[in-house]
Amino acid sequence: MKIHIINKSNNALPKYESLQAAGMDIRCNISEAVTLQPLERRLIPTGLYISLPVGYEAQIRPRSGLALKRGLTVLNTPGTIDSDYRGEIGVILINLSGEAQTITPGERICQMVIARHEQPELVEVEVLDETARGEGGFGHSGSN
Repeated sequence: MKIHIINKSNNALPKYESLQAAGMDIRCNISEAVTLQPLERRLIPTGLYISLPVGYEAQIRPRSGLALKRGLTVLNTPGTIDSDYRGEIGVILINLSGEAQTITPGERICQMVIARHEQPELVEVEVLDETARGEGGFGHSGSN
């Protein structure tokens, strides 16, 4: 599969950092450092625009290292980019740490996973088929 991309940033194109990586790292497109205070969220531009094939989406996900080491994560994770969206990819970052965190120009801020999806037809019914689990919800399967 090939995906058309416009890169209006000074960064290299997103890339997979290992041979079997599911997500490619995306860098921010900012001209000067941005500092997020604890619990502050901000839309961070990437300078990237993509055209996805019908039946695919791009999922914007946190980078685990940023989340663990600095408390920075993607607020609406996973963020979805639909195949008919043509605007700039923006990433909503939030600082969940207890101290200010600074994002520097060109820093890797998230990863993008390309995934196939379906648009099923919803069929309204009066009763659902039965299963062994039934209506068992949160914590139903135990704590171990």
